[in-house]
Amino acid sequence: MIQMLSKNEIKEIRALGQKKFRDERRLFVVEGEKLVAEALQSGWDVVAHFRAEDIGEEAMARISQLTHPSPALAVVRQPNHEPPVIAPDELVLALDGVRDPGNLGTIVRIADWFGIRQILSSEDTVECFNPKVVQATMGAIFRVRVHYCDLTHCLARAPIPSATEAISVYGTFLEGDDIYQTPLTKGGILVMGSEANGISPAVAATVTRKLFIPPFPQGAHTSESLNVAVATAIACSEFRRRH
Repeated sequence: MIQMLSKNEIKEIRALGQKKFRDERRLFVVEGEKLVAEALQSGWDVVAHFRAEDIGEEAMARISQLTHPSPALAVVRQPNHEPPVIAPDELVLALDGVRDPGNLGTIVRIADWFGIRQILSSEDTVECFNPKVVQATMGAIFRVRVHYCDLTHCLARAPIPSATEAISVYGTFLEGDDIYQTPLTKGGILVMGSEANGISPAVAATVTRKLFIPPFPQGAHTSESLNVAVATAIACSEFRRRH
């Protein structure tokens, strides 16, 4: 028997495609068999769960944010993460003005792959519950905490309260030191800048060690820069390789 959705239910779910409604209701949508399965296994509060076979293809198309609706969709309550506490040997990412949803989603997925459980994000970084971000995380959104804060203030206060030792703040810059030749601590905060402008001057002032990912061969005429998600993956890989 097909489960009928009311016009109001459809309207409420569709509204979650807009940030202001996600913020007001503290809810977001996940779509796809894998993402819905991840949500159900995560321990997060899944408010509603729909399948096309239960509500019909037409109703699924009306509540979906995707061009080609998937067979499964869930409405999930946003968690209330505690303020970040960073241990001296913990590696954390910090994102300064990353505005592309695909890049943020990929970075969350990269963090998950490399065992990074916290990301500090500037307030102008794209919202992590944006549908495009959630899709790009491939479920990693349920394992990586994304904290939004005044990034300059947060990094200037490193070590974060309750840490007992100083925390190194690294950042990627075209004028930085070769990441493959630079000593790297096991823990620290790795700052990645926006796609267009890199790390802002205010955030750069908090960085204690500037890093550079060199092209190959060094000195060759290559692309001007790397995509921020690609650069994040390379830098995280090097930190983990050392330790």
